[in-house]
Amino acid sequence: MTTDVTAPWLIVGLGNPGPGYPANRHNVGFMVADLLAGRIGGSFKRAQKAQAQVLEGRVGPMGPGSRRVVLAKPLSFMNLSGGPVAGLRDFYKVPTANIVAIHDELDIDYGTLRLKLGGGDNGHNGLKSMTKSMGPEYHRVRFGIGRPPGRMQVADFVLKDFSSVERKELDFLVDRAADAVECLVTEGLERAQSAYNS
Repeated sequence: MTTDVTAPWLIVGLGNPGPGYPANRHNVGFMVADLLAGRIGGSFKRAQKAQAQVLEGRVGPMGPGSRRVVLAKPLSFMNLSGGPVAGLRDFYKVPTANIVAIHDELDIDYGTLRLKLGGGDNGHNGLKSMTKSMGPEYHRVRFGIGRPPGRMQVADFVLKDFSSVERKELDFLVDRAADAVECLVTEGLERAQSAYNS
C-alpha cells in the first residue's frame, strides 16, 4: 500500500455503456460512481487519453483528511475494462494500490458489501480484464447481487434489471456502497472493512 497521501486515487465503477444497460445488475458499479459524482458536485466528461468518462475532485472532510480522486466509468464494455483503467492509471500517475473497482458480485447475497485488496476475479469479466492489464493488487468494493434463480444463466441474470423487490432497497444500498468507497479512500481498508463488510 502506498504511503504517499498526495497520490490520487482512481475510483472505477464497472458497467456497460449505452441505453440498454443502466438498470442492469451488472451496472451497479456505474450506479455507485454516479452517486459519488453527485456528492463531488461535478459531471462526467469524456477522457482524452482513455475510453472512459472521468470526473476529478476530492472526497472526505475539507483539509488534510480529503483525498484527490479521479472517478471513472470505462466506455469499453465490461469485458474490456482493463485497457481504459490502465490508461487512466498511467495518465494520472495513480499507484495500482490506489485503484478501487466497484462491481457486482454473484457469490454474495444481494446488498451485502465486501471490501478487499487483491485476489482473484471470481469469473467477473471486468475484473479479469483489469487484472490482465495491471495485475491483481487493486482494491475491490464488491456489491452482492446473489445467484441467478433456478436454471437461469449467469450472463442473462447479470444483464437483467434489478427486480421490483430489490429496487425497494437499491437506493439505500448504493448510497451505503458510496459511503464505503469514501471510507476506504480517506480512512484505509481496515477501517472500511470494519464498518461496511457485512
